[in-house]
Amino acid sequence: MQDLYVVSFFFITFAEIMDTGKIRIKDIAERAGVSVGTVDRVLHERPNVSPKALEKVKKALEEMDYQPNRYASALAYNKSYTFFCVLPKHESEAYWEEIEEGAQTACDHFRDFSVSKKVVYYNRFSVDTFSKAMSDVIKQQPDGVVVVPSQLDVTTRFANIMHEQNIPFILLDSYMPDLKPLTFFGQDSFSSGYFAARMLMMLAPREKEIMLMKQMRNGNVASKQQENRETGFRHYMHDHFPNVVIHEVNLSLDERRDSYDGILEKFFNEHPLVHHCITFNSKAHLVGEYLLRSNRRNIQIMGYDMVPKNAECVRQGSISFLIAQHAFMQGYACIDSLFNAIILKKEVEPVNYMPIELLTKENIDFYRRKNIG
Repeated sequence: MQDLYVVSFFFITFAEIMDTGKIRIKDIAERAGVSVGTVDRVLHERPNVSPKALEKVKKALEEMDYQPNRYASALAYNKSYTFFCVLPKHESEAYWEEIEEGAQTACDHFRDFSVSKKVVYYNRFSVDTFSKAMSDVIKQQPDGVVVVPSQLDVTTRFANIMHEQNIPFILLDSYMPDLKPLTFFGQDSFSSGYFAARMLMMLAPREKEIMLMKQMRNGNVASKQQENRETGFRHYMHDHFPNVVIHEVNLSLDERRDSYDGILEKFFNEHPLVHHCITFNSKAHLVGEYLLRSNRRNIQIMGYDMVPKNAECVRQGSISFLIAQHAFMQGYACIDSLFNAIILKKEVEPVNYMPIELLTKENIDFYRRKNIG
């Protein structure tokens, strides 16, 4: 044990010399008039330092403009960290899968610091499953949590518990500022929907009818983000194209997927004037693949997220635009922010809105999904 301490102490001292160029723990001790061990305990927030000695060391650090090597200090603690991600249950090749991949890549990047993640799922349409997931996570005393929120009231309850227990948490996808998270990652969903309407109507300025595809259960869409996107979309349409009729088509989550073609076939037969569609979730390919199978080349759909099935429809021409939001980067950034705040003791930006990017057949193959390595 003593040998381990000597090795750790040497590593910190050497790293700090390299980091500052001149300042050593020995230099700080001499200036403060205390022992090297006392300086070491102050720098690494260990106990058994008298108030008088602590004041001397702090004064010396300030006078010498000492900047510690936080990476070396964190490594020396030899502690492991577990971050939990509370996400909606999802299928493969979905938006949330890329969030997970990004988070895992960040953990791999910080593996020298023994950073790992655990993912806990809940049903987006069930508040009870969210409550159970959060309760289970908090019982395990996580070092940090990434949360995709459920309803505001129930999310607030668990946010308050995490604040009481000093568990830092990040909100992903839906921003609820009153919960006072460590930070937030996601798009400004209202602006995103407003932007989507503007892009769609550049393609369809003379259209009298458009189709809005939803996936609902009991009259509800899966997320607040989708609701806000639709609100932004309808604001633009009200302001600039008030006479365009917006037809809603629900590919219900309670229906079998093989029934969707029949629903779409019936709709397009009954609405021959509809040539443009939009959806605010990542399942534009449900319509795009139908259009390819039915050979309806005079209809286009616009959707969200560069998941593989959507991308293939863009390449084949049944999806005109995708709005991307770097799901992989969001997953990575969440773990990176927890690492910086908890392990390196750095401040992080409280709000991080992702760019609103437009992908087409011409640029989709140049969109770098994993541009953090």
